[in-house]
Amino acid sequence: MPRRSILTDRQRAALFDLPTDEASMLRHYTLADDDLELIHARRRSHNRFGFALQLCALRYPGRLLAPGEVIPLAVTRFLAAQLGIRPDELAGYAAREETRHEHLAALRAIYGYKMFTGRGARDLKAWLEGAAETARSNEDLARRFVEQCRAAQTILPGITVIERLCADALVAAERRVDAVVAGQLDDDMRTRLDALLTEDAGGSVTRFVWLRQFEIGRNSADMNRLLDRLEFLQALALDRGILANVQPHRVARLRRQGERYFAGDLRDISGDRRLAILAVCALEWRGAIADAVVETHDRIVGKTWREAKSRCDARMDDAKLALKDTLQSFKTLGAALLEAHEDRASSKRPSAMPVAGYPSKGLSPRPSN
Repeated sequence: MPRRSILTDRQRAALFDLPTDEASMLRHYTLADDDLELIHARRRSHNRFGFALQLCALRYPGRLLAPGEVIPLAVTRFLAAQLGIRPDELAGYAAREETRHEHLAALRAIYGYKMFTGRGARDLKAWLEGAAETARSNEDLARRFVEQCRAAQTILPGITVIERLCADALVAAERRVDAVVAGQLDDDMRTRLDALLTEDAGGSVTRFVWLRQFEIGRNSADMNRLLDRLEFLQALALDRGILANVQPHRVARLRRQGERYFAGDLRDISGDRRLAILAVCALEWRGAIADAVVETHDRIVGKTWREAKSRCDARMDDAKLALKDTLQSFKTLGAALLEAHEDRASSKRPSAMPVAGYPSKGLSPRPSN
């Protein structure tokens, strides 16, 4: 069977490599007095070093050391400082393969570590199947499985075994989710959903592709196109309760698959999977199109308000200019009236006032008797 890889090299290293940062080594590789007593019971320094190293690897990351594995220098120095021996003493460890197996058997007997076999393995596989439904990614499931093995003191199997188990569990979980969604659809709804892949919506486009071709609009024409799609989906009368027991990330994944596939590709998918994708897309698009309708309405209203405000501001500016001109005219007229009034008053005023006893200029004196 070919290897099923679901993890990247970086993800594998995060799960299986021995830690080299000081915080992790202090947390996982600090030896207690009981540990040191068991370690010092080994006769030779390189065997004490190897025994301690195997113990630390079983504790974290929870796996066996591979034959010939290169141990990071930071780890050897950290352990050597606790054991009071030189870091290069590890080079002579496990010259006999039996020594490594004897140490492993002793560690399992003393600390209770179990191999990934028998009932323990079956229990972990059953746990993995349940966890696969809530796992958000391949890495999330693999990390949780490794943590569960550590908690159960079960020695981790090989990385290829873990990846295969996680991949199988994820596929089984997908099939269960598909069956749950499809199982709640009656025959009429199944027929109507399948018709989305064959019904022509005009322009050589299937109804399914037509439904997913929507975006937030800017005018009434865009609004009408959105309303056409929303009315069609509402007429399906698909109950959203069919997704009540489905994890949100599973729903999102089914929607992404529906938005990525063409109608022909979906027709080639098995029944439950196809119906689950169609049902999820119909429900999710119904909500998304309703949101797009609201947003389009807001954009149209906003555009109308801005245009109205712009026109109002323009009219206000025109009115201000007209009022300014009118006031300027009144000002000019008032100044002219004042000037004319002053000229008229000055023209009626006498040039000289007569003095008592003297005749005014231009009048003949009264003759005497």
